[in-house]
Amino acid sequence: MSIQRVCGRLTNYQRPLWTSRYYTASAVATSLNAKRKPLFDKILIANRGEIACRVMRTANKLGIKTVAVYSEADADSMHVKLADEAYLIGTAPASESYLRSPTIIEVARQSGAQAIHPGYGFLSENAEFAEKLAQEDVRFIGPPAAAMRAMGSKSESKRIMQEAGVPVVPGYHGEQQDVEFLREQADKIGYPVLIKAVLGGGGKGMRIVERPEDFAIMLESSRREALKSFGDDKVLVEKYLTKPRHVEVQVFADTHGNAVHLYERDCSVQRRHQKIIEEAPAPDLLPEIRQQLGEKAVAAAKAVNYVGAGTVEFIMDESSQQFYFMEMNTRLQVEHPVTEMVTGTDLVQWQLEVAAGNPLPMLQHEITCTGHAFEARIYAENPDTGFLPDTGRLIHLATPQPSSDVRVETGVMPGDAISVHYDPMIAKLVVRGEDRQAALRVLRKALSEYEVVGLHTNISFLSRLAESPDFVAGKVETGFIDKHLDELFPRTRNPSAQAIAQAAVAYIIDSNAKAARAIGEEPQWSPWAAIDSFRLNALGMQTVELLFDDQRYIVEVSVADRLVYTVRIKNDAQETVAEFGNVRPLWTPLPSEHKGDSNMAGQLRVLLDTRLCSSNVVFNNKDSSITVFDQGQVAVFKVPVPKFLDEDAAAGTLASVKAPMSCRIVQVLIESGADVEEGTPLVVLEAMKMEHVIKAPMSGKIADVYYKVGDFVEEGKALVKFDEKE
Repeated sequence: MSIQRVCGRLTNYQRPLWTSRYYTASAVATSLNAKRKPLFDKILIANRGEIACRVMRTANKLGIKTVAVYSEADADSMHVKLADEAYLIGTAPASESYLRSPTIIEVARQSGAQAIHPGYGFLSENAEFAEKLAQEDVRFIGPPAAAMRAMGSKSESKRIMQEAGVPVVPGYHGEQQDVEFLREQADKIGYPVLIKAVLGGGGKGMRIVERPEDFAIMLESSRREALKSFGDDKVLVEKYLTKPRHVEVQVFADTHGNAVHLYERDCSVQRRHQKIIEEAPAPDLLPEIRQQLGEKAVAAAKAVNYVGAGTVEFIMDESSQQFYFMEMNTRLQVEHPVTEMVTGTDLVQWQLEVAAGNPLPMLQHEITCTGHAFEARIYAENPDTGFLPDTGRLIHLATPQPSSDVRVETGVMPGDAISVHYDPMIAKLVVRGEDRQAALRVLRKALSEYEVVGLHTNISFLSRLAESPDFVAGKVETGFIDKHLDELFPRTRNPSAQAIAQAAVAYIIDSNAKAARAIGEEPQWSPWAAIDSFRLNALGMQTVELLFDDQRYIVEVSVADRLVYTVRIKNDAQETVAEFGNVRPLWTPLPSEHKGDSNMAGQLRVLLDTRLCSSNVVFNNKDSSITVFDQGQVAVFKVPVPKFLDEDAAAGTLASVKAPMSCRIVQVLIESGADVEEGTPLVVLEAMKMEHVIKAPMSGKIADVYYKVGDFVEEGKALVKFDEKE
């Protein structure tokens, strides 16, 4: 595919209000030549999404021109619009676009970019890529290839750390990869053990093995995922701490012999072995432990002659605070903004300065940690289904107002799609406060102001997490979510009567507006769109049926007077559960968030009893849902679809296993006619760089298998059908 170029810049983009510090005299004096070298005139960002936008904002602040690369799926993305220039480099799969290093180097050549910032993921820790850039006289804004190789191998890095006096987790880190040999090592270490891909990170290729009989299948799964993610299926086996904390240290080094740390972050609260919320500094650390963490992290960086930004990750026993080296990420981390918030730095600017050959902007004694910061990752995923990632279009998107204490790091806009091809992260919500409790208050408020419609997100889950008493108290460890399931996943989530009433009133307004448009009239002028006392051969009442999880509500909206209504809510047994009189709704349509969008969104302002409700209400035509955002509380209602319009019901797929997300088939483990027990693995799916095993929900005979290995499947499509006769 030929490289295509576009030019343009996103206008009226919200600039971040946080500031950065600049050079200090002592830092400059450490250089043999005190004269600063000029920064680059133009850089290429070999990445996409929020990290590409993040780098571009700092570059723009410094007067550096930026070049974006993009796949066909990202043609209209924010990072393309924010850049000064943009080049098409391939089709949607990362292997055909963002991982094509020769194509990206050619773009650097064509555009005249003097340096390439790799962001994180993709080519950010690819030593061969860095070496090729050196041959082309293009600067790699990252560490030397030798440091990446040393720290990119978990086994080699453990050996180097032991020699440098950095404690490591007990385990096997050698070259022998025979299944039986690795099983013997696991037996010696003692279960539970952790299988980890030697290369890479982000939870990929990582499996916890609780029992010896599960070792072989977990090893195979780990190797398969590692091979797809990193091109290498080698693994190591380590002791798995049952109550660990995940604490990491931000380090920075330059070419003048300076190396510093910018304090630690706690990333213990995780799902699927991936971080979901981070904070800086780590809560409840003993002062001597905090000092030792920083010292050992700097020792780790010096041991490999590191240059640039890096993160040294430690696993810590929660009770003793004894810590062990896990790995070093030789790149800028996703969670770097929390460090920036408490140290007053711009780490992307630091990267640019160091890559240009300048000394670090600050030395260790000048770096202070002030206040507390949190980063909550907003993901397109469904916490109620094991955090399975979701795909779809952002029909409605509203974020908290950015300020000096609130940052929204994102690469998407309303109308954009979260694709199966890339990571499901929508944004990073970063907040700061004078102390941990103050930062938590800011976080909870900001989460309550975040609105997304079009796919599942973890926003409500994060809100419950931020209110958990143990989390508020700083009692965090990697098993936090599993140990607080009842609290974080309440079984009963009844919607408020006010939310039900608002959904019903908004639905009637929407239905009447559609009726007006159907006859070619504008709703504001059509008598058919009005909810008033005017009717032809009908009573002044409309009925709405709403579903909330497995609960069903019948809502009657009756005309009491002109533009005044009574709302009566009934349950399945036709019993009245709530009633509101003197209801006078004021509906203000929200501006269209996406060109050609047929969905409806508006602000509904109405007095229900003594409470004045002012909520955003959004209709999603794709799944016939109504979402009510009411003062931080979110309620999603479904309007039942007639069976003759329900494609799945019409196709008779009630006895089938459906794809929980858009995905690609990796393995088909059964065939038609097979008898299976409940819990039997049926199909292995791959979505957003992660594998998911679909298991039989019941015992029975397989009637049909609809897809083969390599097929792409849309969310909700039947994968396997059971014999209904059985």
